[in-house]
Amino acid sequence: MDKTYKKYPIEEKIAEYINILGRFCGKRDIKILNADELKNKYKIDKTDIMVLFGGSIIAGGDVLADAMKKGIAEKYIVVGGMGHTTEYLRKEMHEVYPAVITANLSEAEIFAAYLKEKYNLNPDFLETESTNCGNNISYLLKLLKRQNIKFSNILISQDAAMQYRMESVLKKYMPEISVINFAAYSATAAVRDGELIFIEDISGMWKMKNYITLLMGEIPRLTDNKSGYGPMGKNYIIHVDIPAEVENAFNELKKIYGTLIRRADQRYSSK
Repeated sequence: MDKTYKKYPIEEKIAEYINILGRFCGKRDIKILNADELKNKYKIDKTDIMVLFGGSIIAGGDVLADAMKKGIAEKYIVVGGMGHTTEYLRKEMHEVYPAVITANLSEAEIFAAYLKEKYNLNPDFLETESTNCGNNISYLLKLLKRQNIKFSNILISQDAAMQYRMESVLKKYMPEISVINFAAYSATAAVRDGELIFIEDISGMWKMKNYITLLMGEIPRLTDNKSGYGPMGKNYIIHVDIPAEVENAFNELKKIYGTLIRRADQRYSSK
């Protein structure tokens, strides 16, 4: 374990800083995933497409299953090949559901097996080759074009730490499309007996250190400067405004968890 993670006394404000980043990154445009919410906010009975991205933890599969049972989309797609979160998903999924054999499976295939095993549900399409947020979207759009699927709106669900970035990639490719965010989970950090914990019981949830690492890695990526992913930097995503509250929370956490900022893994870069 990185000694930095346990080095400093844990105060309530540290949990709140984590929650500020979590709320910012883990966008949910509707409070509940149901037809009434879609009708009230977007004037639609259902979305054209719902996509679960395989970077999510197990809870993402439950969100997709709930949506499928409620019939909130015309088509359901799972996207994900093998990336930096794949091995964690394989391990967690097989531990929770031993009947789901995850070795050598892509993220999309793992979630498809989970949906079948637990809910007897099958998504309409799987995309199994993508390795990062950028080609998650580009390969998804190629699949939709290949299947001649027309859409004017899309509901996307990704791991909460990466939800904002996924939307920002999609809007770069298709600015004319209405994007509805519903992150795979909403986590709340708190301090109990001097330790950081999650209040909610979330299926397959990251260890706290992993969650902090993911969140801390997102803010530099979303920041539109020469080292970020926006138009002024690598130009992978649209411009994102980082609120002062979020920037402050990141900078405060950086004093403690600076070594936990996740760097890009070149094994999963787009080819």
